[in-house]
Amino acid sequence: MDSTAKAVDEPASRQEVEKRDPYAALRVRDFRLFLAGHLLSVLGVQMQNAAVGWQLYEKTGSELALGMVGLVQIVPMLGLALPAGQVADRFDRRKTLMIATTLAVIAAFGLAAVTTQAGSNVSLIYACLFLSGIARSFQSPARSSLMPQLIPPPTFSNAVSWNVSGFELSSMLGPALAGVLIYLLAGTTPVYLIAALGSVFYFVMLARLTRRSYAAESRTSRTDLKTLAAGLHYVWRTKLLLAAMSLDMFAVLLGGAVALLPVYAKDILHVGSAGFGALSAAPSLGAITMALLVTHLPPMKRAGRALLWAVAGFGLAMIIFGFSRNFWLSLAMLFLTGAFDNISVVVRHTLATILTPDEMRGRVSAVNGMFISASNELGRFESGGVAALFGPVFSVVSGGVGTLIVVATVALSSPPLRRFGRLDGEPAKH
Repeated sequence: MDSTAKAVDEPASRQEVEKRDPYAALRVRDFRLFLAGHLLSVLGVQMQNAAVGWQLYEKTGSELALGMVGLVQIVPMLGLALPAGQVADRFDRRKTLMIATTLAVIAAFGLAAVTTQAGSNVSLIYACLFLSGIARSFQSPARSSLMPQLIPPPTFSNAVSWNVSGFELSSMLGPALAGVLIYLLAGTTPVYLIAALGSVFYFVMLARLTRRSYAAESRTSRTDLKTLAAGLHYVWRTKLLLAAMSLDMFAVLLGGAVALLPVYAKDILHVGSAGFGALSAAPSLGAITMALLVTHLPPMKRAGRALLWAVAGFGLAMIIFGFSRNFWLSLAMLFLTGAFDNISVVVRHTLATILTPDEMRGRVSAVNGMFISASNELGRFESGGVAALFGPVFSVVSGGVGTLIVVATVALSSPPLRRFGRLDGEPAKH
C-alpha cells in the first residue's frame, strides 16, 4: 500500500498494484469466506445438473426431456427476476442470499428423496428443479450486489477474476465428480446429497461474514412497477451495457450444447458416463485456465474488441464440436468454448458493476441474471427442441452459426462496444 501512496498517477498506480499483486482480493477475509462458500455451492449445483441430465436421458431417451430441464428452471427465474432485484436493493443482501440458499438445500434434498423412490417420478424431479429455479432467482442479484460491498473498489476487477476462477473450478470438477460417482455407485442419490451439503456450507460461510448491514447505501423505500422496472430502464439507457448483455445472451442461447452432452457421450462419441463427466468438465477447465491467465495479466486495454472476438471464437469452436466424432477433438473444442466464454463473463460482469451505482446494483444484477438465465436455460430448451426435430448435430452446428451472426450484428450496430477500452475503472458512484 505504501507504493500506492507514493505514486503520482492514481490509475497507473492501481494498475501497478494489480499487476504486482494478483492475489489482492484474496487478502480480504470476507471475500475469502464468500468465495469459499460460493465455490462449494457451485460445485454441488454443477454435480446436480450433470446428474439430472444423465438420469433423465437414461429414463426417457429423449432430447426434449433434457431441454425441459432448462424450461422448468427458467420460468421462475424470469418471472421473479425483477422482484428479486428489488429485494436485493431494499433488504440486507447477505440475509436474502442465506434464505435463497436454504431453498436450494431443500431442492437438492428433494431430488435425493425422489431418486430413492422406485421409478423416480419425472414430474417430481422437474418440481424440485422448479424450486431450485426460485432459489437461483433470488441468489443471483443478492450475490452480485453483495460482492462489491466486501472488497475495496480498486481490487474489484481482481475479485471478479477470482470469483470467475472459483466458479469455473467448481463447474469443472462438479460434472467430472458426478460422472465418476454415477459410474462407481450406479446412481445419482449421493450426487444430490453432496449438492445439498455444498449449499449448507455456503450458508455457514455467509453467516460468518462481518456482522454489519449489507443493505444498499441508499435503499429504495417503495415497491411499485416503476421501481421494479428501474433496472430494465437503466440497462436500456446504458447502451454499452445493453450491447454486452445482449451479445452474451443471444450467443449462448444459440451456441449452448451443454444440454446435449449426454446424447453426444452416449450415442455419438460412445464414451459412457465417465466420458460424459470429462466432456461436461472440459468447458470449465478452459474457463478456469483463461480466468487464471486474465488474473495475472494487466487489465484488458481493448475489452470491447476482446469480447467480440471471444464470442466469435466460442461460436466457431461449437461448430467444430458439433461435427466432431473424435473424443479428444471434442474435448479440445469444449475447452475452447469455456476459455472464450470466460472472457465474456469477466467483461460483462465488470461492466455491469463499474457502470451501475450501488443503490441500483440489485435490480441491474437481476436484469443481468435474466439475460444469463435466458441464455443458459432457454438455450438448453432450444438445443433439446431443435435436436428432437432435426438431430443433435444440426442443433449444435446451427447454433454455432447463429452465434457468429449475432457477433457480426452487434459489432456493426454498437460502435461504443467496439471502442470500449480498459477494465480497471472503479464502480460508479451514486
